[in-house]
Amino acid sequence: MNTAASGTVASSPSDRSALTPSPQVRRGRGLGTALVPYIFLAPFAALFLAFTVAPLVYAFYTSVFRDTLVGGTQFAGFANYLRAFSDLKFWGGIAHLALFGVVQVPIMLGLALAFALVLDRGNVHARSLFRLGFFIPYAVPSVIAALIWGYLYGPVFGPFTQAANWAGLPPPNFLSDGAMLFSLANVVTWEFTGYNMIIYYAALKAIPQELQEAAIVDGASAWQYARLVQLPLLWPAILLTIIFSINGSLQLFNEPFLMRAIAPQVIGTSYTPNIYAYFLAAANQQYNYAAAISFVLGIVIASVAYLFTVMTNRRGGAAT
Repeated sequence: MNTAASGTVASSPSDRSALTPSPQVRRGRGLGTALVPYIFLAPFAALFLAFTVAPLVYAFYTSVFRDTLVGGTQFAGFANYLRAFSDLKFWGGIAHLALFGVVQVPIMLGLALAFALVLDRGNVHARSLFRLGFFIPYAVPSVIAALIWGYLYGPVFGPFTQAANWAGLPPPNFLSDGAMLFSLANVVTWEFTGYNMIIYYAALKAIPQELQEAAIVDGASAWQYARLVQLPLLWPAILLTIIFSINGSLQLFNEPFLMRAIAPQVIGTSYTPNIYAYFLAAANQQYNYAAAISFVLGIVIASVAYLFTVMTNRRGGAAT
């Protein structure tokens, strides 16, 4: 049959080879495709290197030197680190924050878990409104939160003091030496309970609905379902928030630093390690030692988080 009559035109091998990309073109296309992820990552990588890696490298470089009256800046090796490990003021700040974490973290995470479990119930009205209300304090910058609570705690014009005076009662002293740590814990709990609640709530929504239906068929109560089904499945999220809370507690700065303006006799220059490092650098110009203090604090935080993770994994392995 004539190819022209059939309406088709047979292509010759030379025509097909002209339409096929050459190996060089195919390699170029493959290289371009492989570079696409790196092009998208480049802005983040540049900012990360400029604002995280470079300052850390410079801080470490600074920490291995010391300024002397005679001779100027001299290489000190790890002398600043050895000094930091034996600095009682530094470890006193760590002790403050250890007590702070023991008191504040369980209360904050317990409230966050309770709120998340309540909001996960199907019969809660205005769930979105409550969820937003619990989360709003986290959206408030910590500096603003500290100023708000500093006004509320105020020993002269604070509303609690005024209410006590109106009722003829002795005004509460939230800024005393014995109450300050708990007052700070209250501020941080108010700030971060909603944040942790959102993490728990998202983890609860990831639990298959079939598990709840099976529990209802088996006659399990809401408490039994929460204790035996939801809490075990929430454990990875709970572990994550515990580690975040430990790290945050040991880095506490804004709240006590701003509260120091109204209670300088209680919050000293070494109340927390970060405040101690700040005053070493800003007031005493000991930039080298302040950098070493910061790195030692990072080592302490990483060690505590690692030990907690290892202990938790071992306990989980023993339980299984």
